[in-house]
Amino acid sequence: MAEISYDDFLEVDIRVGKVIRAEPFPEARKPAIKLWIDFGPEIGEKKSSAQITEHYTPEALVGRQVMAVVNFPPRQIGPFMSQCLTLGFTDAAGAIVLAGPDGEVPLGARLH
Repeated sequence: MAEISYDDFLEVDIRVGKVIRAEPFPEARKPAIKLWIDFGPEIGEKKSSAQITEHYTPEALVGRQVMAVVNFPPRQIGPFMSQCLTLGFTDAAGAIVLAGPDGEVPLGARLH
């Protein structure tokens, strides 16, 4: 992987938000969950489609803080417009485990 500068890193706007709504996304090609995430007053609410069904149910996600890239262009995924990229790590079996802060932080806080 190519090295990037610190200025390149600053171009990626990674923020913390709280899942305020989550629903199954049966229309997606790969199993996914539709998320509505509140990033606080500066950014507001954004939607995301996340392929996280191996470890999470929609009900368990509501109220959870997650990290997401908020400055990618929106992407149409089937009938749903995804407005941010929810971040996670691939586990040993290939499923996604969400990334989030270790403790509560203000909504919209930026990753440094």
